[in-house]
Amino acid sequence: MYNIYKKIYKKIKKYDTIIIARHIGPDPDALASEIALKEIILNTFPKKKVFAIGCPAAKFRYLGTLDKIDETNIKNALLIVTDTPDKKRVDSVDFSIFKDSIKIDHHPFIEKFCNLEYIDSTASSASQMIIEITYNTKLKMTKSAAEKLYIGLVADTGRFLFNYTSSKTFTLVSKLIKENKIDFTNLYANLYLRPIKEIKFLSYIYANINITENGFGYLKITDEILSEYNVDPATAGNMVNELNFIEEIIAWGLFSLDKTNNNVRGTLRSRGPIVNEIASNYGGGGHAMASGVKLENFDQADKLINDLDKICQQYNEKTDQVKNTKKIKNLI
Repeated sequence: MYNIYKKIYKKIKKYDTIIIARHIGPDPDALASEIALKEIILNTFPKKKVFAIGCPAAKFRYLGTLDKIDETNIKNALLIVTDTPDKKRVDSVDFSIFKDSIKIDHHPFIEKFCNLEYIDSTASSASQMIIEITYNTKLKMTKSAAEKLYIGLVADTGRFLFNYTSSKTFTLVSKLIKENKIDFTNLYANLYLRPIKEIKFLSYIYANINITENGFGYLKITDEILSEYNVDPATAGNMVNELNFIEEIIAWGLFSLDKTNNNVRGTLRSRGPIVNEIASNYGGGGHAMASGVKLENFDQADKLINDLDKICQQYNEKTDQVKNTKKIKNLI
């Protein structure tokens, strides 16, 4: 593993101009990993020109601002892409203008699109991977970058609740807090404070969630509902983790009409059934139990819901078989 850290550091050291990008529709981990990496590189190499780019996300502006670049001046630049498994999801990047490229990603592999790729699907987040790279090279952490990486990691692990949180995650976080004297309790306010309209919208989701006999929970959110609560499709997708502890569901999804992009945004989560394989059949993907997909319309969403309900049924049947086998063994 150290070899990949060394290769990444050498490329960063080599180039005077570095552009850092991430996926479209960014979440805290995507933004934190790119903006923190920019700060870390500049702290290590103050004379370099480093830019973090992509469409801004007003909801997460507390993580820092993004840069605009003149493409005519970056022909000999290094591109670093964080938190993005496939080329089509990289935000605001023309790959043809870059001399070299690095991918740093924690999603399951989809395709190779950079010259050097560091992929670790066991990592909790891209933020965790940036912490690992920094602490295993001569890159120099800053307190500001450490705070951003903590937020990105916490957001992607659901406050360390998700199953890809590992002992390594806690070891790195402990080091991050201790060495940078992070007041992590105050960082949660930015991450979890919400306007009252979102709380009312969440109440709507709770009141209207559909649950199948097999334990798949879902809700189709129309443009009229979004307008009524004055929220956007991205906000609706961000609510999906709030359904994590409903006893009657084992997998769930929120499907919101996005009139601006003329599609339906689906956000999927699970406590058992593997959802990313089904999502990939519809052009989506992600982690085994946390995936996303963009659909043509609600009719296609219905087909996906039906497929997800089937894998819930299969999961329940398999789980019941295991339980029955254990009972028989205990009786013998």
